[in-house]
Amino acid sequence: MLRHYLSRHVFRLQLLGHPLSAMALLCTVAAPAAVAQQPERVVVSGTLLDAAGNPLDQVSVGVEGQPGGTTSDELGHFSLSVPRATGAQVLVVRRLGYKTQRIPLALTEQRDLHLTLTEDTRSLGNVTVRGNSDAVNTREQVSILTLDPRTAKVIPSPFGDFNAILKTLPGVTSTNELTSTYSVRGGNYEENLVYVNGFEIYRPFLVTAAAQEGLSFINPDLVNRVEFSTGGWQPRFGDKLSSVLNIDYKQPTRFGASASASLVGGTAHVEATSPNKRISYLTGIRYKNATTVLRSQEQQQGVYNPTFYDGQSLITVALGPQDNPARTSLGILNTFAHNDYRFSPDNGESTFSTSVNQYTRLKIGYKGLERMQYDTYQGGLNLRHNIRPDLQVEVLAGLLYSREFEYRDVEASYSLGEVNTDPDSQDFNKTARERDLGSRFSHSRNYLTARIATLETRGAWTPAQAYTVRWGLKVGREKIDDILDEYSFADSAGFVPDARRTRLRSNLNLESTRYQGYAQHTIAFDSLRTLTYGARVNYWTVNGQFTVSPRVQYSFISPSRPNVSWKAAAGVYVQPPFYRELRAQIGAPQEQTGFLNPDLRAQRSLHFIVGNEVRFKQWDRPFKFTGEAYYKHLTDVVPYDIDNVRLRYFAKNNARAYAAGIDTRVSGEFVKGVESWFSLGLLTTRENVDGDSVTTYDGNTPTGRVPKGYIRRPSDQRINLGVFFQDNLPGIPSVKGYVNLVFGSGLPFSPPGLPDLRGTSKLTRSYKRVDMGFSKVLVLRTSLPDQDAAQPIRLESLWLGLEILNILGADNIAGYNYLQDLNGQIYSVPNFLSQRVVNLRAIVRF
Repeated sequence: MLRHYLSRHVFRLQLLGHPLSAMALLCTVAAPAAVAQQPERVVVSGTLLDAAGNPLDQVSVGVEGQPGGTTSDELGHFSLSVPRATGAQVLVVRRLGYKTQRIPLALTEQRDLHLTLTEDTRSLGNVTVRGNSDAVNTREQVSILTLDPRTAKVIPSPFGDFNAILKTLPGVTSTNELTSTYSVRGGNYEENLVYVNGFEIYRPFLVTAAAQEGLSFINPDLVNRVEFSTGGWQPRFGDKLSSVLNIDYKQPTRFGASASASLVGGTAHVEATSPNKRISYLTGIRYKNATTVLRSQEQQQGVYNPTFYDGQSLITVALGPQDNPARTSLGILNTFAHNDYRFSPDNGESTFSTSVNQYTRLKIGYKGLERMQYDTYQGGLNLRHNIRPDLQVEVLAGLLYSREFEYRDVEASYSLGEVNTDPDSQDFNKTARERDLGSRFSHSRNYLTARIATLETRGAWTPAQAYTVRWGLKVGREKIDDILDEYSFADSAGFVPDARRTRLRSNLNLESTRYQGYAQHTIAFDSLRTLTYGARVNYWTVNGQFTVSPRVQYSFISPSRPNVSWKAAAGVYVQPPFYRELRAQIGAPQEQTGFLNPDLRAQRSLHFIVGNEVRFKQWDRPFKFTGEAYYKHLTDVVPYDIDNVRLRYFAKNNARAYAAGIDTRVSGEFVKGVESWFSLGLLTTRENVDGDSVTTYDGNTPTGRVPKGYIRRPSDQRINLGVFFQDNLPGIPSVKGYVNLVFGSGLPFSPPGLPDLRGTSKLTRSYKRVDMGFSKVLVLRTSLPDQDAAQPIRLESLWLGLEILNILGADNIAGYNYLQDLNGQIYSVPNFLSQRVVNLRAIVRF
């Protein structure tokens, strides 16, 4: 009562302009009270980690011989109030699957501990502990998964890319292991939103082939939390058509560091806090050299010199008062990426089927050089303030600068020949007869500079435990300068017909402003039912279009079966055009000039989703099944074609489309202590392009043209299967095995310049890839009772890995080159992806 009385009257004196009087009164009256009421208890707090530096939750902490205790939260933090004692007491730390630690302490003053627990092989073996936040989010939101970021560090993949884990999830498709791009439920990779600590992440513009790609933006060493939504997401996330990937980077509480090296690159990261815990920093650098993987491509050999590296840092400063420093905080995110791809092709060879039991071999000799470079700088400031315990606001300011260019001068001389398919012949599998000779020349001088600045404010108000209101406003300024200059021709028998000569030119500039806003309301009727509804608005100054996107989600848990939850969502999702959708070419194929279509409207998609989640136990271990059915109705669609990873838009809102499918996933501890999952997606997506028609024939005589109607979209992959499976040796849980399997059915393709064939039933071959890995963890340090700045840095663990990539040696296809002979016959020559590659990896943690 005395403390409340003093606080109230001191505050009144400060309002009257007497801060000194208020301070004197407080010191005079409160000091005797503080002496008289010296606390009889002290607080022991700290952080609990595993040998890999990951936080451990549900760890029991208590003082031996005394009642009570506490457990650590999902970030590994714990705080325990214990009676003051002059003699030594023993702090006991227990976690199932880990060795119990007994730490002698003199409980005379507040202690801050940082402990590392080691696995107990005699109990459960190698236990992977996951936070329980997943149980809340996935049950209240539709089509959302909370992923363990540690999995992204061990999943076998060519470049250790974070997005490799996404490609094993339901609804996600990718048929190219060299790229970090992915498609979700019938969309393309430019329809996916990516956020890191609230800032939207942008992709480079000029990348045309997967081999040119550098590192994906997300650094797995820095990630703390991952949320991924494949549709029907809440209004607080932005305006795209397909998916949202929401990443939160760590906020360190102690010193930590790691370094890794492999045959394709290396990484390093450091995290620490200031002595007073008000400042924390997190920084990481990465280097990637894809030469080993790219050389495994049999079709195109030469001198590769790809150099990719980036750096990222996150600094968090607590600006609040001494008693509540986290009340106001400032986050500073800085990133840069340098990507320089150089390739001098030498020769290439490809064998492909042209008809039943007939194979054609293409041999190519190259001269020239191609180079693609882009440098990207992105940063942001996030100022967050808790006005009241139930009211939080934040201001975000972001800036992006990207400078890109593409040089190419490559001449290719080729020959086509028939392959001897007679197994009894001495010349089996050799070229029997060369039928055609020709050459191609490609020239490019493309430059692009992009500058994007954004300012945003957000707020969250929780007036009652069952209600949460969120809102936000955002304004963005964009400036893009683009110079496109491409020239190519193909000849056969020494002459170049006009139909095989193309010239593309443009010098385009775009300056615009975007305005966005949202509001949403979440109501928890009880512990079983949750409703979220709201809307987004968007306005773009180029086309003058104002859009409204209402959205609603509802989820409930069956009272009679609390392990089963049901979900439903509906909403409008729009994607205002960005620069690439606006750019089009006019004129004949021989001479085209680029222009921007300022009247292009936002694409719209109406989502309907229903699904359920079932948690169950099998073999006395936890499992979870999720299943969803969805339908997306799309209008004002901008059609496009795919060439490797380049999207060529028609720059017209002249199509309507739909996507429908079912996604299922089973995850759990198939092997005790480690999580694995199996995902299956079934999809169909089709579009109807206005004015699109096909020629009809009576025998060989054309009789007219009829509308095509609905045709398959370029992303129409009917079946997609993803598997991530972990196992460990019995009795040796520090030795693990990993399997990453992806299967996707064929995609439609057609030669460019032949619209009659677009969207036909001609398919690429199915994509199938299995990557396998093995690892061994050596624990080098088990505990650190007290943090001592003078103590030298010591190793915690060493992780050693062996990966066999594409272990089946599958000949997957990235796309096609199209060649035409003297008779006008077109050959679709496949571009094969990487073959079997062995990679070694090592990770050390401090």
